[in-house]
Amino acid sequence: MRYAILLAPLPLFLVASYVLPFFVVAKWSVTDPEPGLGQYIRIFTDPTVQVVLIRTLRICVIVTLVSVTLAYAIAYNWVFGPPKRQRLIEYCVLIPFWISVLIRAFGWLILLRNNGIINESLMSVGVIKEPLALVRNELGSIIGMTHFLIPFAVFPLASALRQVDPRVPQAASGLGAGRMRIFWTVTLPMTMPGVLGASIIVFVFALGFFITPAILSGGRSVMVAEFIYLQLFQTVNWGLAAAISVVLLVIVAALGALLHKVARLDKLVG
Repeated sequence: MRYAILLAPLPLFLVASYVLPFFVVAKWSVTDPEPGLGQYIRIFTDPTVQVVLIRTLRICVIVTLVSVTLAYAIAYNWVFGPPKRQRLIEYCVLIPFWISVLIRAFGWLILLRNNGIINESLMSVGVIKEPLALVRNELGSIIGMTHFLIPFAVFPLASALRQVDPRVPQAASGLGAGRMRIFWTVTLPMTMPGVLGASIIVFVFALGFFITPAILSGGRSVMVAEFIYLQLFQTVNWGLAAAISVVLLVIVAALGALLHKVARLDKLVG
């Protein structure tokens, strides 16, 4: 009973902080500017909203594929590499968590802009004659988001790789399989729950990204989070912003439920 009393403030805090505000936002979506489902219909019919949603989906898919692929290589070396390499990778994975997302975004802006370090270096050695368009577009957003999200994919992948029984790859090697065949037919299938979990985590984070795309795209590749901000504070269309927020929350909840099932499946398999 004592523990129940101590834990009671937590659900009350969650209700006050998340549940009640969600119902207020849901109310706005069906009452502003007039009662009805007009804002939800607009999400699926308005060309401007459609462009933003398609762009967001495209960027999220690309970022997820690139982040999980790179994270798998990092996690594989972290788990199976020599001790010195493991320590180096551990520092490289953990240190970004200590750096503000805003600082990282401006760091990439300095690196990628037309007179930035990368373009200046390439032009100085004669590789290119004109600056490459690495920022103020979708590419800049993808690079910055991928850099930020790789560590979030590394941890579930490393956890999945550590659960691989080393005797299984050894048995495959003893039967004459090469390293690449062992990876594609043994290691990768055994770690697919981790790959799926990492993909869902990265996709959900990418779906709600705001600061990094806003800085690195320069407003030229608006994603859904920035679009919601613009609807709230520039066009003052709170109903549409609320409707998009509710749709995003439903998508994230569905992905969260899928991640929960993946975690349970991984636990059963383990």
